[in-house]
Amino acid sequence: MDGNRFTEAMGAMAHAIDKNKDFLTDLDRAIGDADHGVNMARGFHAVMEKLKQTPPADLQSGLKTVAMALISTVGGASGPLYGTAFLRCAKAAKGETEISAELAARMLRAAIDGIESLGKAVPGDKTMIDALEPAYAAFSDSLKSGNNLVKCLEAACKAAEKGIEFTKTIPAKKGRASYLGERSVGHQDPGATSATILLAALTEYCRKTEKE
Repeated sequence: MDGNRFTEAMGAMAHAIDKNKDFLTDLDRAIGDADHGVNMARGFHAVMEKLKQTPPADLQSGLKTVAMALISTVGGASGPLYGTAFLRCAKAAKGETEISAELAARMLRAAIDGIESLGKAVPGDKTMIDALEPAYAAFSDSLKSGNNLVKCLEAACKAAEKGIEFTKTIPAKKGRASYLGERSVGHQDPGATSATILLAALTEYCRKTEKE
């Protein structure tokens, strides 16, 4: 993936976050600090500015740029968590030039491991992990069935969406939402939602470029 393609992919993700900024903030207003959408949009705006200023030389450097921009501009826990995810992706992508389904699986696993290590979250805590772990499982199963990158991503998105629905049924055990206890039941997790939005945007970008 050359620098232009990488920047286009990040642009698709940034656009999706900006489009859903108010929705994410509304979700966070119900159980958090009412700033998740605003923070994420600011972070991805910074990502795009950095990529325009310094076009990535390769996949790893591009992912590192994204990580540092998010860490430095996204407030709350989301900045470090998403930043760590992209840093782990960068490490997994060392020496790689194209994103195959196999590499995407390694990157997704690395990102999730980074988030879990930093946030100490596990499935059932009502966090982005409740979307990402099912997404990884679905991606892996699809890959084992011999499907290509787009098909694997599509399977991951469907699983992530089910993960969002699951977060509505459980109380929060991490973050500001955990203060609400059982009162957080019935609300979907903003982090799981933003993670799924990003995954869906990447999937759509890969689907479009596959046809070119």
